[in-house]
Amino acid sequence: MSLRQFEYALAVAEEGSVTAAAELLRVAQPSVSQQIRGLERELGVTLFTRTPSGLVPTMVGRAFLRDAEVAVSAARRARATARAGADELVGELAVAAQMGLGTRQLPGALSALRRRFPRLEITVFEEPNPAELERLARGGVLDLALMAGRCEEGLYDGHRLGDEEFVVVLAAGHPRLAADRVELRDLEREPWVRFDHHSALDGVLRDVLRDNELTPTTVARVSQTATAVRWAAHGLGVTLVPASAVPHGHEHLARPVSPVVSQPVFAAVRPGAGPAETALLDLLRQETWHKSVFYSPVSPVSSASPVS
Repeated sequence: MSLRQFEYALAVAEEGSVTAAAELLRVAQPSVSQQIRGLERELGVTLFTRTPSGLVPTMVGRAFLRDAEVAVSAARRARATARAGADELVGELAVAAQMGLGTRQLPGALSALRRRFPRLEITVFEEPNPAELERLARGGVLDLALMAGRCEEGLYDGHRLGDEEFVVVLAAGHPRLAADRVELRDLEREPWVRFDHHSALDGVLRDVLRDNELTPTTVARVSQTATAVRWAAHGLGVTLVPASAVPHGHEHLARPVSPVVSQPVFAAVRPGAGPAETALLDLLRQETWHKSVFYSPVSPVSSASPVS
């Protein structure tokens, strides 16, 4: 088996056809077909089955592809490390963040990393479900991940960056905006904009509501923090998000809460990290992680206006 065969099989799984995989890889279609057939002969199994919607991995194929993805990711990292010079780094870097964490800090760190290594290709995505984030880490797909807890021992190296404080977002003109900090018990009768059931953010809110003996009405569930903030700003309900996830222009509608709600933020870095991961970790450490001072003095409530 060769790494090229692994890459071809992953491309077919991603695109759903040999033709589309060949276009993605910029090779001739017969070459892809030949490599897949050779791989299946060597393994003695069928990796793909043809359906009306295209080629779909078999059960054995799915298991094989998980390991193939790990092997291809490891090979790409090895190439990037080997080609890294004193002033230049090329290759790919896969970064993930638990949704809501590092919303302000990660872009600045990544921009600085790109200025330092302009040929480095960076893929970043948010993942609301911590179990899925850990699955990706376990599969070796990620080079670095931001999460609210340590990975399983030995899986990744955890580096605590600081804490992320949560804030409540209120509608323009809400009477609680007159306070520097909002008592959670004062939100007893408020409707809430919440997050998907299996997301880490909704898990935080669920614990906060339980610990403070609140039984709120849920008026909406959303999948993005920016959406929750915008809907709360327009009066649909209140929401609770990490302070760094409050978009620019909405800061005047956000207040810290009492009792304080916060999470530790860890950078999970794969063992034997290369120069790209090490540089990004250093840049993330330079960011501000506790955002209480993020809020300027409260302006008069009458001057607040909705932000869309």
